Amino acid sequence: MEKTFSTVEDIIADEDFQSWYLSGDQAAGQWWEARMAQDPALGLLLAEAREYMAALIIREQEVPAAQAAAAEQRLMTRLTGDTTTPVVHLKRRNKAWWWAAAAVLLIGVSTVVWMNRPTPAAQMQTAYGEIRKQQLPDGSTVMLNANSEISYHDGWKEGTAREIWLKGEAFFHVSKTPSKDRFIVHTERFDVVVTGTQFNVMNRAGKTNVMLTEGSVTLKMKDGTEINMKPGQFVEFNEQQPKIKTAREENVLAWKDKKLFFEKTTLRVAVQQIEELYGVKISLANDKIGDKPISGIMMNDNLDVLLQALEATSEFHVVRKTNNEILITE
Repeated sequence: MEKTFSTVEDIIADEDFQSWYLSGDQAAGQWWEARMAQDPALGLLLAEAREYMAALIIREQEVPAAQAAAAEQRLMTRLTGDTTTPVVHLKRRNKAWWWAAAAVLLIGVSTVVWMNRPTPAAQMQTAYGEIRKQQLPDGSTVMLNANSEISYHDGWKEGTAREIWLKGEAFFHVSKTPSKDRFIVHTERFDVVVTGTQFNVMNRAGKTNVMLTEGSVTLKMKDGTEINMKPGQFVEFNEQQPKIKTAREENVLAWKDKKLFFEKTTLRVAVQQIEELYGVKISLANDKIGDKPISGIMMNDNLDVLLQALEATSEFHVVRKTNNEILITE
C-alpha cells in the first residue's frame, strides 16, 4: 500500500524518512524524489521536515559515561512509566533497540516543539527544468537551479545570523547589513559563512562544490576545519576531502543563462546531470558509450533541444522511448 503524507508531522514520524535523513542513502533519496515528482505538494512538506530535522542536529561530542548512563536511565523510566525499578544496562546486541526507542521519543518531542515554534519556515523550490530568482528577507537575492530547494526562517532579525539550508544548486548575491550579520548556507558537508558577497553552491547527489565570484567566504567543515576562499577560487569535494581547483567562472555559472557547459566530460557524467535537472531516466546501451567525451556549451531551456545538441557532439543516437525514458545507442 502506497504511503500518504498530508502533514509535516506525518513525514517526520515516518521510519523510512528518518532512516533516509540520518543515513543519506541515495536509493532512498531517489524514492523520495520520485514521489515529489508525482506530487509537488509533498516536496514542500518534505523540505519543511528536512529543515526542521537539520535544526535538531547538534554537533557530536563525547559524552561522559556517567552522563550517558543517567540519560539511558531517564529514557527507560519514561518509556516504562516505572520510577522505582532500576535499569539494567543494555548489552551490545540490544543497542539497536535502544536507538530505536530513543528515535521514537525524539520524534514525539519534536512534534510538540514543531507545533509550538515561534516562526514558521519558508521554502523555495524549483521543478525539473525550472530556474527561479527570488529576493530574501534581508534584500539578498538567490537564483535557484532546476530541481533544487532552500529553506529558511521567516523574519530575519537585525543582529542575528541569516541561515539557509540548500539542496541542489543556487547562486547567492548577499547584501551586507549595518550590523554585518553572518549569512550562512548549510549543506551536509560544510557551511558557507559570509557577510556580503556573491557565490555559487552545488549540493546535489553526492557532488558538492563552491565557486566564489566576489568578496570572501569561509567554508566550515563538519570536523571543525576551515577554508578561507578568495574570488575566483573553486572548491570541490572529492571523496569527502575538499580540493581547491582552477575553474572558469562563466563555465561554472553557465546554468544561470540556461546553458550547460561540458569540457571533455564523459557522456555518463553529462547524462547524470541532465537526469537531475529534468527528472528523466536516461539509459546507456553499453559502458563504452558512457566513456565517450563530449565538449560544448548547450542551451538548457528545452529538453528536446538539449538532447539534439548532445547527439550532435558525438557518434551516438538519442531515442525518446517515453516522456520520461530515454535511450542512448551507438
